[in-house]
Amino acid sequence: MNEQRRAAVVGSPIAHSLSPVLHRAAYAALGLDDWSYERFEVDEAGLPGFVGELDRSWAGLSLTMPLKRAIIPLLDEISDTAASVEAVNTVVFREDGRRAGDNTDIPGMLAALRERDVEKVESAAVLGAGATASSALAALARICAGPVTAYVRSEARAEEMRGWGERLGVDVRTAAWDDAAEAFAAPLVVATTPAGTTNALASAVPDTVGTLFDVLYDPWPTALAAAWSERGGKVVGGLDLLVHQAVLQVEQMTGVPKAPLAAMRAAGERALAAR
Repeated sequence: MNEQRRAAVVGSPIAHSLSPVLHRAAYAALGLDDWSYERFEVDEAGLPGFVGELDRSWAGLSLTMPLKRAIIPLLDEISDTAASVEAVNTVVFREDGRRAGDNTDIPGMLAALRERDVEKVESAAVLGAGATASSALAALARICAGPVTAYVRSEARAEEMRGWGERLGVDVRTAAWDDAAEAFAAPLVVATTPAGTTNALASAVPDTVGTLFDVLYDPWPTALAAAWSERGGKVVGGLDLLVHQAVLQVEQMTGVPKAPLAAMRAAGERALAAR
């Protein structure tokens, strides 16, 4: 009998997470019958204790908010990608006991865009300025030839985004949230704000649009994504991002060369349809 291997997603709140659905679908498709994947409600204060109690059966963790930065001091190493945005969403427990952190959100974004044939753009716009926005800038650093305009609600947020731009090598310009409809002239718009935030902008979507990457997946489609689709624009959704970053997590945690993208996406779609 093979040794039981464990993985999980941790964060707070965590009940809504689709990660167990995606990872379990991967294990089933790969025939990894001795692997399990759960979810645990863990906040920043409880994280050191939780990680410290994990035994050798553990292969890895997925981190969601608010733990993507809190996990870093508990790790032995982090990838350059994770270090670039000071955010870890993936921990792999190595055979020698070392804890290695990575960020699969950034390559996951790029993979989701590539799937829609978006590989290079001349400019882009980002709606919002939170942790997901910094990951979006890191992804845009690799595919955007020109400036990225970030639409934000305060000067403090604007300064933060310009700082990330300097760090990541992106020409970031900032504009007021009140002017966010101007973002729609860009060939690629990345919406990183919480549910409902962009609903009022749906009526401002012009007749000709490029690509919208809306990182939300529930509820879906968002009002903005629906309006974008009606205008004939390409839409990349939060489930696309979630699946692509989970594919990379499965590959890192299990060591398989290619995770089953189609099976994972189908499982995610079924789970969302049932909500």
